[in-house]
Amino acid sequence: MSVFGFILGILALVIVVPLWLLLHYVTRWRSQRSLSDADEQMLARLWETARRLEDRIGALERAVLDDDPDRRPHS
Repeated sequence: MSVFGFILGILALVIVVPLWLLLHYVTRWRSQRSLSDADEQMLARLWETARRLEDRIGALERAVLDDDPDRRPHS
């Protein structure tokens, strides 16, 4: 009977445990594929900051052009 228990233990270690670990991490990976609420809020703040910085750069370029009309932006 101990040989049967040994073989059953080896099969559990070779088949059941790796399968359980694989399914565990696949489930964890799928749950983390989407953005959390905090991530979405951070992205919205970054988007707003980028928009404001773009507006500031535009205002600076207009101010420089008003001071020196011969100067043109590089882009």
